[in-house]
Amino acid sequence: MAASTRAAFTPEARANLVRLLRAAYPHPSFPDGPYERTADTIIDQVDESLWHHLALVNGLESLDVAAQRSRGTRFVDLDDEQALALLRGIEDAEFFAFVRGVTVVTLYNDHEVWDLLGYEGESFSQGGYLHRGFDDLDWLPTPRIEEYDGPERLVEVAPDDQLSTTGGTN
Repeated sequence: MAASTRAAFTPEARANLVRLLRAAYPHPSFPDGPYERTADTIIDQVDESLWHHLALVNGLESLDVAAQRSRGTRFVDLDDEQALALLRGIEDAEFFAFVRGVTVVTLYNDHEVWDLLGYEGESFSQGGYLHRGFDDLDWLPTPRIEEYDGPERLVEVAPDDQLSTTGGTN
């Protein structure tokens, strides 16, 4: 982490970010490590943009203000349901969109997370999936396979629905 970023993110702000990540991406079986590494990646990335840096710092502070107003406590002390409800109220905030964008890539590309989810990683370097148990998803239920018994003709669902000879809709 850059020194300027580290100075701007107090331990409380970092704790709020980790709590935000746990509430927005809940996996009770995950240890703190993947969430903390994701928070560090977010903090590192905001150092590249003053706007993102300020938005994140202010956004994390606003979580405490909102939690104090609604529940009389800090954001990190909210239970999962309360934290999620508060996050739903800010889901359109630009800082939250930035956090989501970095998190979805960083958290789920963490090899510890791969192990926890049972993902073996990319297959090419291991010979592909075809001869390596492509169907060994024993954690999924057995699929229900049935014949389709619906209507054999097009059912109009909107007045402008028409069959097209060009492959698109008219």
